[in-house]
Amino acid sequence: MGREQTLAGRLLAEHLVAGRLEPGTEIGLRVDQTLTQDATGTLVMQELEALGLDRARTELSVQYVDHNLLQADEKNAEDHDYLRSACRRFGLWFSKPGNGVSHPTHMERFGVPGKSLAGSDSHTCAAGALGMLAVGVGGLEVALAIAGEPLYLRMPEIWGVRLDNELPPWVSAKDVVLEMLRRHGVSGGRHRIIEYHGPGLACLSAMDRHVIANMGAELGATATVFPADEAIRAFLRAEGREHDFRDLRAGRDASYDIEEEIDLSTVEPLVAKPSSPGNVVPVREASGTPVGQVVIGSSANPGFRDFAVAAATVRGRQTADSVSFDVNPTSRQILVELARSGHLTDLVAAGARVHQAGCLGCIGMGQAPAPGTNSLRTFPRNFPGRSGTADDSVWLCSPETAAVSALTGVLTDPRDYAAEHHLAHPRVTAPARSAADPRVFAAPLPEDEALREELVKGPNVAGLPDFDPLPDEIEGPVLLKAGDDVSTDEISPAGARALPYRSNIPKLAEFTFTRIDEDYPKRAADSPVHFVAAGENYGQGSSREHAAITARYLGLRVVLARSFARIHWQNLVNFGVLPLEFADPDDSEKVRRDDVLCVSGLHRLAETAEFTVRNQTRNEEYRAKHQLSPRQVDVLLAGGRIPQLARALH
Repeated sequence: MGREQTLAGRLLAEHLVAGRLEPGTEIGLRVDQTLTQDATGTLVMQELEALGLDRARTELSVQYVDHNLLQADEKNAEDHDYLRSACRRFGLWFSKPGNGVSHPTHMERFGVPGKSLAGSDSHTCAAGALGMLAVGVGGLEVALAIAGEPLYLRMPEIWGVRLDNELPPWVSAKDVVLEMLRRHGVSGGRHRIIEYHGPGLACLSAMDRHVIANMGAELGATATVFPADEAIRAFLRAEGREHDFRDLRAGRDASYDIEEEIDLSTVEPLVAKPSSPGNVVPVREASGTPVGQVVIGSSANPGFRDFAVAAATVRGRQTADSVSFDVNPTSRQILVELARSGHLTDLVAAGARVHQAGCLGCIGMGQAPAPGTNSLRTFPRNFPGRSGTADDSVWLCSPETAAVSALTGVLTDPRDYAAEHHLAHPRVTAPARSAADPRVFAAPLPEDEALREELVKGPNVAGLPDFDPLPDEIEGPVLLKAGDDVSTDEISPAGARALPYRSNIPKLAEFTFTRIDEDYPKRAADSPVHFVAAGENYGQGSSREHAAITARYLGLRVVLARSFARIHWQNLVNFGVLPLEFADPDDSEKVRRDDVLCVSGLHRLAETAEFTVRNQTRNEEYRAKHQLSPRQVDVLLAGGRIPQLARALH
């Protein structure tokens, strides 16, 4: 079949251990590698403890420390020590603070074409740039993969995007993925794998492809796939890993479930306005908007080229005095390469503030902008409040647009600046041999030594809560009524205030939904069994399973929405929260906060996909449905995956 001739179809077939490759059905995939980071990995390690794991059963698993790098008190440092000890105990690689953001760092050191990767970070799909089958999932899914279990997914459609021609000057890979978001919004890729192909790939380096693959998460895609071709061979050669190369491309008879074309020569500088990655317009449409902060870095623009282009643009110039120009190197080796090449000097001389290698402002860990100030960032997300400032105004753009706007102090199309100042588009190339130093990563201990390793737990590392099975009937108030595209950042906030409690569920629960309703945790104390009602694409964004587990801890048992984002939908099931969809989307408008709802017969989930939800306050009834597989039904009835496994063991 033509679908099996696609690269995505080939990778799926090579890793398939359960199910059939038919869109909409559940499949199980063998996982070769896993990736965890510190904002999610602490729960993963606690879950490995709960599972009683002796040693990682994947080919390779890596724990990164890249999110919670600010150490304003002891909490983050405690978690870092716990993660290191857990890696030593369970047989994982450990990437210490300062080594870099997980996605580009994994691509540099560990990514292998043709392998599968499950990561407890939604941007794990970035590894598709190497020709990997890389999927972002909740932490419990990764813990199970580390324990040797398959990764279960709804089989996606395969969306072929043909790229033609070349990008014009002052336009780069970030503008390509922003063009996809301009066309399709933040849910256009749901239940799809995006596979890029065509002659236009010739102008995109491996790290350019990383930019595009990374922000497939913003489209809601299950994964993004690029072929492993000569550009990937060159990248691996520079990293000293050419032996890991495997030529992987779609077959001649490949056909896609959905097809699209992008003429790269017509792409222009684009910007995502506040406060959604899908709110994309041409830069010229918003030019002249005052800018108070410009930040370059993150997993969405992580390559040497992205920093070097910015450095060459500002070389010999000075950024506007109204702008804080922040540079977050994405890996330790890129920071070394920027220093060796002189680009770091150019950035500092032009007024840049250079920070440590890590996620930092992307996850709200530092660099919070002033209220009422526009912050222009080369980041993947600009959800409300994610920056750490409640009423922030964050815009997303390319390094070219960011650099010239830092010089002018207003949002500026780089083509216009270049024409006025007779500036040629910088042509930079990554070093032929990278500054990689494998010694900065701690390899897994030998098994006999690992089994003697003690876990280091500070006071902030709490245990996982126990959850009871799903009752046959659930009755309770709607404690929260939300609209479309509610993000996991709005459910369980990121940032320097909340994330240090990521290992302490009772404390982290105090922040649940507070960006939407600051009184939600207090009201939940009076309604320990309750509902949440929402619109389309509920739970978009981060894979942090905290957004499911903290709400469940506070008593959430049912989310009734028009539709769900993929990762959060699975996370809800994993922690015993029933995700139901309105059969008639218009019914979502009828439900109000504090309405008392009741749904019964839930022990028949395996027998029927449709239920009646009674609104006892308004004397109304709504039809609701679920899309759970038989496996997920079993998980849900048990109260979650961990209670299910615990009961199976006893």
